[in-house]
Order: sequence, then C-alpha cells, then structure tokens
Amino acid sequence: MSKIALITGATSGIGEAAALRLAENKTNLIITGRRQERLTILKNKLEERNVRVLALCFDVRDELAVKDALGNLPEEWRKIDILLNNAGLAAGLGTLQEGDSDDWSLMIDTNVKGLLYVTRAIAPGMVERKSGHIINIGSIAGKEVYPNGNVYCATKHAVDALTKAMRIDMLAHNVKVTQICPGAVETEFSLVRFHGDRSRAEHVYEGYESLVAADIADCIWFVVSRPPHVNINDMVVMPTAQASATLFHKE
Repeated sequence: MSKIALITGATSGIGEAAALRLAENKTNLIITGRRQERLTILKNKLEERNVRVLALCFDVRDELAVKDALGNLPEEWRKIDILLNNAGLAAGLGTLQEGDSDDWSLMIDTNVKGLLYVTRAIAPGMVERKSGHIINIGSIAGKEVYPNGNVYCATKHAVDALTKAMRIDMLAHNVKVTQICPGAVETEFSLVRFHGDRSRAEHVYEGYESLVAADIADCIWFVVSRPPHVNINDMVVMPTAQASATLFHKE
C-alpha cells in the first residue's frame, strides 16, 4: 500500500523537488502552499507519475486555516505517513538594531509557528497509529550564527531545538523525527530574502557550484527509505565549496 506524504511549501524549491522525488517512488502526496496556480501545475505534473495528489492552498502562518485544512481531510487522506515541514523563508539581511519588525514577524510566524501549527495537526494521528515520520527542514543557520542573520538564525535554531524535543516527545510512540539542514541551495530563497532584488540574489551563488533543490530531495528520500528500525536524526548538507555558513571557496 502506497504511503501518504504531506509537504508544506511545495510550490517551489526543496518542497517541489521533494514532491517529485517522492512521486517517483510511488508516494501519494498532499501538497500545500500559498500560490494556487503553482499548486495546480505541480498537481498535474505529479499525477503524470501515477500517484494520487491532494492540493491544499493555505498559509502555514494562519493557525485557523491550518486547522481547517488539515482537520477536515477526506477520510482517504488522513493516514499521513510522512510530514515534511518545509515551508520557511528568510526576510532581510541586516543588523538587529536596524532590523525590520515586519521581516521578523514573517520569519517567526512561518519558520517556527507555522511548523508548530502543522505538526500539532498531524502528529496526534501518528502517535495514535504508532507510526510516522516527521522531517523538519532546518538550515546551517540553525547550527551557526552569522553576521546579519540574527532573527533568521534564531528561527532555525528553534527548529533545531523543536526537532530534538519532538523526538523525545514521540519516542514512546514509534514516530521518527529527522532534521535536514542545508547550506547554500540555489532556489528562490535569496530572492525572497532580498525582497525580489534578483541581481543581489544571484550574487549569492556566484563563483562556486551551489546545491540545488534536487540534492536535498535526494537526502529526503534517503531518510524516509531507511528500514523501520533506522532513524536519521540530523543531517547537515553543504556544497563541496562551502565549509561553514560564511566560508566558501570561490573561483
């Protein structure tokens, strides 16, 4: 029987790549995101791989919307085997004393509270069934703090701590919990961080070969395809040309 995976932030980047990778391996998918048009395009693409797909358009920052969408799933979609908490973003890059509180709220509400809302909606079913796997997409920013990263780093440090806490809370219920922490991955990440400034975003990835979303999707598939007695607790993945959050070898 095919498994069901729920992916937040599925409309681009790592979320989209993970959906495609899981579909290749005959996993049925619940895909969520804020952009209905992109969800529809992805749903059609996934269904070409002969899997069932449910597309749900909502913002993880909206607790009521999360409860409404995930609390009223059709019966055939309620047994979720894999939860990929992928929705997340960075907004702005500057010192704390010059920070924008709107950017702070956006990051905290998405990266921390959104992850909590979705997990709270899905985890009880896994606990009841004594089966499931939660994968949180963290970041190298959850392992280190780098200049001007302050609040973004704080949110990803929170993801690191919450992942450890989830593993403890769900240990007795046979629910696996994994964190995958990418370094530099060329997606829409920097474009969002720099509020649509494409030239500034592209500069982030110049002079070296960054990771791409499919690289992280491969890691996600590796993690979920381990035998029942094996859990990958934590995985840090960076380009060969990256040694830390700020140290790169560029040509």
